[in-house]
Amino acid sequence: MFANHVTTIDTAKLFILLQCLLLASFEICFVLKLVTIMLTDREKRKQISIRGIAQVENVVNMKKAFNRHLHFTMMKDRNVATPRDYFYSLAHTVRDHLTSRWIRTQQHYHEKDPKRIYYLSLEFYMGRTLSNTMLNLGIQAACDESLYQLGLDIEELQELEEDAGLGNGGLGRLAACFLDSMATLGLAAYGYGLRYEYGIFKQTIKNGSQVEEPDDWLRFGNPWEKARPEYMLPVNFYGKVIHDDKGHAHWVDTQLMFAMPYDTPVPGYQNNVVNTLRLWSAKAENHFNLTFFNDGDYIQAVLDRNAAENITRVLYPNDNCFEGRELRLKQEYFLVAATLQDIIRRYRASKLAVSSSPGKVFQHFPDKVAIQLNDTHPAMAIPEFMRIMVDLESMTWNEAWDVCVRTFAYTNHTVLPEALERWSCRMLESLLPRHLEIIYEINQKFLDSILRRWPGDIDRMRRMSLVEEADQFGEKRINMAHLCIVGSHAVNGVAAIHSEILKKSVFRDFYEMWPEKFQNKTNGITPRRWLLLSNPSLADIIAEKIGEGWITDLSQLEQLKPLMKNVGFLEAMRRENKMRAAQWLADTYNLELNPASMFDIQVKRIHEYKRQLLNVLHVITMYNRIKKDPALKVVPRTVMIGGKAAPGYYMAKLIIQLINCVGDVVNHDPIIGNKLKLIFLENYRVTLAEKIIPAADLSQQISTAGTEASGTGNMKFMLNGALTIGTLDGANVEMMEEMGRENIFIFGMTVEEVNALQHAGYNSLTYIEKNAELKQCIEQIETGFFSPNNPDLFKDIANMLKYHDRFYLCADFEAYLKCQEDVNKAFLDTNRWTQMALCNIASSGKFSSDRTIKEYAKDIWNVPVSTEKLPAPFAGPQSEDNSSKANNNNATVADAAKASAAAAAAATAAPTVARNAVPTTTIHSVPKGRSHK
Repeated sequence: MFANHVTTIDTAKLFILLQCLLLASFEICFVLKLVTIMLTDREKRKQISIRGIAQVENVVNMKKAFNRHLHFTMMKDRNVATPRDYFYSLAHTVRDHLTSRWIRTQQHYHEKDPKRIYYLSLEFYMGRTLSNTMLNLGIQAACDESLYQLGLDIEELQELEEDAGLGNGGLGRLAACFLDSMATLGLAAYGYGLRYEYGIFKQTIKNGSQVEEPDDWLRFGNPWEKARPEYMLPVNFYGKVIHDDKGHAHWVDTQLMFAMPYDTPVPGYQNNVVNTLRLWSAKAENHFNLTFFNDGDYIQAVLDRNAAENITRVLYPNDNCFEGRELRLKQEYFLVAATLQDIIRRYRASKLAVSSSPGKVFQHFPDKVAIQLNDTHPAMAIPEFMRIMVDLESMTWNEAWDVCVRTFAYTNHTVLPEALERWSCRMLESLLPRHLEIIYEINQKFLDSILRRWPGDIDRMRRMSLVEEADQFGEKRINMAHLCIVGSHAVNGVAAIHSEILKKSVFRDFYEMWPEKFQNKTNGITPRRWLLLSNPSLADIIAEKIGEGWITDLSQLEQLKPLMKNVGFLEAMRRENKMRAAQWLADTYNLELNPASMFDIQVKRIHEYKRQLLNVLHVITMYNRIKKDPALKVVPRTVMIGGKAAPGYYMAKLIIQLINCVGDVVNHDPIIGNKLKLIFLENYRVTLAEKIIPAADLSQQISTAGTEASGTGNMKFMLNGALTIGTLDGANVEMMEEMGRENIFIFGMTVEEVNALQHAGYNSLTYIEKNAELKQCIEQIETGFFSPNNPDLFKDIANMLKYHDRFYLCADFEAYLKCQEDVNKAFLDTNRWTQMALCNIASSGKFSSDRTIKEYAKDIWNVPVSTEKLPAPFAGPQSEDNSSKANNNNATVADAAKASAAAAAAATAAPTVARNAVPTTTIHSVPKGRSHK
């Protein structure tokens, strides 16, 4: 009875309490609704925020995100999902964490309004994105573990990604390394290029010959890019120029098309900075002509669209014909026309421009904008900028020219005369008539200044003129390198010896006029991709010995030098890398290889000056020696040559065919066996480089002295512990200075000796007659020994060596062979070889692209670099109305970064399942995917 009474009282109290809570909730809802009504739309929109969306990067969240993307983005379940679906689900999961940082970075730039760096390049050879992004964001361990728990192998998924082949060689790969370093150093930098639908061609070898096939890298889509149609811009071609009564020029009756931007995020290394690579795609003004279609002319209905969009169809169209040359010029102008409009749009939105008085908006443009021209391909940016400033912004010529020169800087990448672009005046007059007028005006004022300084020196005026005199075909041409020098405040070479050649020879007259313009900025490579990512075994060893500071400060590798007395720790790693590469090569080329042989590698663009042919002559010589004396003791070698020849470059393509024919003879000769192999690495690209370079014993950098500007492949091999045989050319010289001559194999003539021989009169036949082995090689090539079904196939190569050896292969042949004997002796002494390898690694610090970018920032762009980390997207409240409390000063930025790291660590340590306690911050290297099988 008593118990029932108590229960009744408690129930009544509970009922009253619930009534009170319900009333309170109604009141709270009413107040919230009232507050919401009182808020402005702008205040309401503050709820639209990255905060609360960005997830802490632990295994549990990664699995949830992967699952969500598989079902909601790919719209598949596990029963029908393909491996590619799993790859895209992983890519979108990683992109979520990339995008949140990307947004925060742009907010930070908008608030701080730093000086922006714009890197214009016709090439960006990015390679694969997934693994590099996971590495730079510090989430690769969490991704690896989450996929393992889901029964998937991350390595198998990574292999499904296409290379972004938007480059042909060192020029484009350098641009990609620079983007990585600019983001890692906290620079507000943007890359601008073209979104080639097919990129560089896919190289296949058929009957020994290079065959170019379209590299349809976008056929499955690209999960990393984002189209930005809201920033689509007009670009004009052709037309005519009229001048009004006031003398103002108007470019009219033009052919219009549009540039559609596609943005790709570029993350810095674990600093939460994500910059932008913006690539332009050509779009026709009218996509479809319905009139033609209705009249039954289906081809013509889309013909105009196809013609317009060909501009961004392929990288470097064959320029052996007029149409190819015109398309190339269209590509170059299309890039700069769209880019400059975009740069100016962004500048107009800056605080400085907004606060400027009318008529003075562009007075401080160089204080907020630096534009770097990567070689002469974007040179049309200079006359285009002048057109915009003078014709559209109504600036005086002198004011516009002052702004132009203070804004632009030019990097030269070549000393070969045929590689310095020269455009036909006739073609320019048709395609870009106003720009030709502007170039003429620039040239006239420039020649006047020469005349004032060197009165009567007509020959100097002729040498320095932007307009070259008519050639044998009556064609005047514009020298684009001269245009870049005149229109820029800084001109740099890319290696010390290269910069000296520019000053003393190629651009001597310009150096005499403006010595203050000329600088050297030795190239570099990003250690994140080329060691931490591609050679995790070596990266782990280095981190174990000296810590991880080298990842962002490569000079710390110097700390490895005291370890040279005991180098055994390197040997097992190198054997492992070679075994892995040997297995891949055996599977790919169906060849049984000797992993203990010397892996002798030369991978780069196929060009006569890079002298792949000299390498082949050495292989033929070794072959002949073994055939002559089968009992001869030789150091076993596996020689690998890789690279692509330009589609219209006859001699380079013939050299590829010779390499394959020699390889076919050598590799199938039972007498030779495993003593010697020659393999041509088909379709060489970034991903293949990441497989091959860590396994190399010997790197061949054998260009004729004075022809290679710098090279970056030499640096990648050096960083991974391969020894170099090379000439005193490009960056080889500085590599030798860093490591000591005793740790590199140098042969051949110097630049001065090459010049002296050239002036004395070089006759290669003299060297051929003196050297019986060289003579035998050339006779075998000439008589069809390596092409019995077509004996005359390689006669042009033999004739070139005998009568037109402009890169001095015959002159350097004997020295090359002697140097190769030194290589053999060193390789037989395993301890000495490994010591030299460690010295190479320890001496690589100078060749980081971080160092190169720091020099550009200080000496050319006049901007500070930053080692500060931005707050992670999931860390702390941050205002998104253009500013952030965490960004008000350096102290709070640092505090926020520490808080984000603490949050990540706490989240990672949270209990989920036994295997998910994986670190998400810095690790030594990329973990290898675990097989669940």
